[in-house]
Amino acid sequence: MKTAQELWELLEEAQHLPYGAAQIALVEQVLRHVDTTDDPALRFYARLFATTAYIYGGEPVKAFPTFSWCVADFDRNPGPHHQRWMHNLLWLFKNMVNSLTKFPEVPLERTYAVLDDMERRYRESGHGMQAVYKHRYLVAQHVGRTGEVAEWFEKWQAAPRDTLSDCAGCDPTTLVNHLADQERYEEAAELAGPVLAGDLSCSEQPQSILSELMPVYLRTGRLREAADAHRRSYMIERNNLADLWGVGDHVRFCARTGNEHRGLEILQRHVDWLDQAPSPAAAMNFAASAVLLLRRLTELGHGDTLIRRAGRADVTASALAGELETFTLETAARFDARNGTRHQSGLMAEVMESKPYGVNVPLSPTARRPVSPETKIVTPEPPRVVTPPVEVPEAATPAELIDLAEKHWLEDREDALRTVLATFGARFEVPADPALAARLWLLRGFAAPDDDGAATRSAWERAAALFTEAGDTGEAGMTRARLAVQKAWTDEPTDELLAVVEANAAHHDAHGDARSRASAWVRLSQMYRLLQRMDEANEAGDRSDRFAEEIGDPRRVAYHAMIRAQNRALADRSEEAGAAARLAWEFYRAHGPARAAAEAAVLVGQLSESPEETVAVLSEALAVGVPGAELPSRLHRARALMNLDRPDEAIDDYVEVVALVAANGDGDGGGVFVRHELAQAYKQAGRPAEAAEVAEEALLGFDRLGAEEPALDTRFLLAAIYRDLDDSSRALQLYRDLIERLEGNPAGRGQVGEQAGQLLYDLDRDSEAALTFRAAAAALHEAGDLVAELRVLRRRLMALNYADEVPEAEEVIRFAERRYAELPAELGAQPGVVWGRSTFAFEVGNLLMRRGRYAEALPHLRGAVEPLRGIGAVDDADRLEGMLAEALLRSGSPGEAERVLDDLLKRMSPESPTRELATGLYAEARAAVQG
Repeated sequence: MKTAQELWELLEEAQHLPYGAAQIALVEQVLRHVDTTDDPALRFYARLFATTAYIYGGEPVKAFPTFSWCVADFDRNPGPHHQRWMHNLLWLFKNMVNSLTKFPEVPLERTYAVLDDMERRYRESGHGMQAVYKHRYLVAQHVGRTGEVAEWFEKWQAAPRDTLSDCAGCDPTTLVNHLADQERYEEAAELAGPVLAGDLSCSEQPQSILSELMPVYLRTGRLREAADAHRRSYMIERNNLADLWGVGDHVRFCARTGNEHRGLEILQRHVDWLDQAPSPAAAMNFAASAVLLLRRLTELGHGDTLIRRAGRADVTASALAGELETFTLETAARFDARNGTRHQSGLMAEVMESKPYGVNVPLSPTARRPVSPETKIVTPEPPRVVTPPVEVPEAATPAELIDLAEKHWLEDREDALRTVLATFGARFEVPADPALAARLWLLRGFAAPDDDGAATRSAWERAAALFTEAGDTGEAGMTRARLAVQKAWTDEPTDELLAVVEANAAHHDAHGDARSRASAWVRLSQMYRLLQRMDEANEAGDRSDRFAEEIGDPRRVAYHAMIRAQNRALADRSEEAGAAARLAWEFYRAHGPARAAAEAAVLVGQLSESPEETVAVLSEALAVGVPGAELPSRLHRARALMNLDRPDEAIDDYVEVVALVAANGDGDGGGVFVRHELAQAYKQAGRPAEAAEVAEEALLGFDRLGAEEPALDTRFLLAAIYRDLDDSSRALQLYRDLIERLEGNPAGRGQVGEQAGQLLYDLDRDSEAALTFRAAAAALHEAGDLVAELRVLRRRLMALNYADEVPEAEEVIRFAERRYAELPAELGAQPGVVWGRSTFAFEVGNLLMRRGRYAEALPHLRGAVEPLRGIGAVDDADRLEGMLAEALLRSGSPGEAERVLDDLLKRMSPESPTRELATGLYAEARAAVQG
C-alpha cells in the first residue's frame, strides 16, 4: 500500500509525461490506491487530473465517472482544496460537453443537462457566459440546428472573454471553422495570422488551428502555407490517439491535393487506431476521410493496393473503401437517431464525395518542385565565346577534309568536327590509302557518341590496324594507348593495359616530338590515376606538362592543367589542384568550348575555399550542363550556400541531389547523408516542420545502415528542431535517448545534457534542470572540458535558485569556486572564462539577494566588475556593478553604495539598459546618506 506522499509524487511524475498511454497508466496506478488514504485533497485532485489525462490521452469515456465523482465531491464535501482547484473543475465542464456529443449512446438531454449545470456554476462563481455560449453553439452545430447555430454564435461573439474562455488559439480555431463554412476564406486566413504568431501552448494548439487552416490556405492560393500547416499539425497529432479526428483531416487533405501516396502512408500508419478510437465521432471522421482517399486511389488505378491491418487479413483499397463507407454511414445514422436530424449523415456523405481542390501541393520536403523567383540563383554571365561558322569547301579533297577535321579536333570544336566528318561520309568512301584511312577512323573515334564507348573502341581498333599497315608504328602505338585508357575508363584498369600505355610513353620519349611526348605522358598519368597510383600519376603529369609548355599552345596548356587539377585533388594537394583548375577554367571560359569550361568550373567549385566563388562557378557549370557532374555540383553549391547563410537557395539544390541519388539507386546510402544536410538547411531557413520530416527520414536510414555516429548527430539535430516546433516532450525524449546512447562518450553526454537541462529550465522544471546540469557538468569534467563544466555549473546554480533549493545551491557555489581556483592560468585568462566567472558571481548575488542576504553577497560581487570591463563586456559590467551597489545599500552601507553608483552613472552610456535602475538606486542611497 502506498502512502499519500508517494501518491502525490507519482502524480507529480505523471504531470511531466506527455498525454497518452504511459501517463494514463501512472494515473490509474494512483487511482487504485487513492481511496486507501485519509487525504481528501489527494482523492479529489487525482480524479481531476485523471479526467484531463483521459480526455487528452485518447480515452475520454473514462473521464465521465472521474469527472462526475469530482462534481459530486465538490457539492457534498466542500473543503479548502475544492476552492484551490475550482477553476480546473469549471474548465473541465467544457471538455465534458464536447466529449458527450461524440458518443451517440449518450442521450442528447444529458449533454444539455451538463450545459445547464455548467451555466449555473459559471454564474454562481462570478464568471461570464462567453464559454457557455460557445459550447451551446458547438452543440447546435453538431446537431445541425441552423437557427440555434446563428443565435448562439452571435451571443458567443458578443460576450466578453474571461478566465474560463478557451485559449487564444482554440477560440480563433472555432471561428476559422465558422468562417470557412461560410466560404469567407480570406477573413479566416487573416484572423489566424496574429494567432499563429503568438504563444500557443495549450494541449490542442497549434495543431488544431493549423488543421482548420489547411483548406483555408488552399482556397486563398497559399499553397506553401497549406503544406506547412499540414506538416506541422500532423507531426504533433500522429503520436496521440486522442488526435484521430485530426489525423482523418490530414488523410482528406492529401486525397484532395494530389498526394494520394502520402495519404495512403498516413492511413496505413493509423488504420489500426480505428479499433481503439477515442470516440465514435473520431472514428467516423477518420473512416469517412479514408473512404475518400481509397476511392481516389481506386480511380487512379490502384484499387488493388493492399492495406495491412493488425490481427486480420490484408485488404485491397477498393474493398476497404466499401467496408469503411458502411461503418461511416451506420455510425452517422446512430448520431442522427440520437440528435433527431440528418445532419451527420449529410456531413459524412459530403466528406466521402469530396472532389480534388484542383491544385497539386507538394508535401514531401524532398520532392522536386519549380524553383521560386525568391530562391532562383542568378547565374553570372560568362564571356561570350565567338565560334566561327563551319565552312566546308565544296572542292575539298578527302585529304583536305581530314586535315580540316583534325584542325577542328585540336581546337576542341566537336560540332565542327562532326560536321566535317558527316560531309566526308556523304561525299567519299573510306580512302584506300591506309595512312589516310587511319586518320579518318581515329577522328571518327573522337566524334563517336559518348555512351558505352563501343563505337570509339571499334573506330580506334581499325585506326590502329591501318596505322600499322601504313608503317606508322608511332601513331599505331599512340592509338593503342588511347584504346587502353578508354578501356580502363569504361571497364577496369589492369596491369596489361598499363603496360601498353607505358610502352607507348617510352617509345615517344625515344622517337617523338614535344607534342607526341606530351600526349603519351599525359595518357600515362591518366592510367596511373585510374589505378590509384597518385604519386606516379602526378610525376607523369608533371613530365607531360613540360612538353606541353614546349609546344606553346595555350589550349594544350589548359588541357594539361585540367589533368593536373584532377591528379592533385586526388592526391589531397588541394591548393595546387585549385590553382590548376582555375587556370583551365579561365582559358576555356574565354575561348571555349562551353563543355570544357563547365568541367573546369566543377573542379574550381569543388576545390575553392571561397563559398562565393563556389556558387558562382558551379552556377555557370550547371547552366551549361556536364554529363555526370550535376550531382556533385549541386551538392557543393548547396554546401557553399549554407556557408553563406542562404539556406532557402541551398534547399533547392539539396532536394535535387536527393532526387538524383534516388534515380541512381542510392546503393551506398548517400541519400541519407544528403537528407541530414537538407534537414539542417530547412532548420536554418526557419522551416522546422519540413526539417523534422527530413531528419526523421535520415534517422531511419542511418539506423538501417547501422551508421551510429551520423544517427547520433541526427538525433541531436532532431531534438533542436522539435524545440523550434515547441514539441518539448519529443525533444526531451530524444535528449534522454542520446544520453543513454552516449554512455562511453562523456563529452557528447555533457553537451546533450546541457541542452536538455536548458530546455527543462526554460520549461520552469527547475529541479529536473538542476539534476540534469549536475550530470552534464560531471560528464564534461570527465571529458577534460573544464571551461564547459564551469559554464554548466553556472546554469545549475540558476536552476537551483529558482527551484528554491538553497543548501544545494550553496554547495555548488563552493564547488565552482574550487574549480575556478584549479583552472590553469592560460584557461582562466580567456575572455570567455573571465566573462563566465563574473557572471557566476552575478548569479550568486541573485541567489542570495532574492532571499535578503545582501551582506553575504558582497564578497562574491566585489572584484567581479573590473574583469568584465577589461574584456569590453560593458553592459554586463554595468549590471553587475548595479547589483553590487544594491547589495551595499541594502546591507547598511549607503555611503559606499552612493559612491559606486555615482561613479557608475558617470561612466554609463545613456543607452545602457541598467541606467534607469542605477538612477533609482542612486536617489535612494543619497536620501539614506542625507537622512
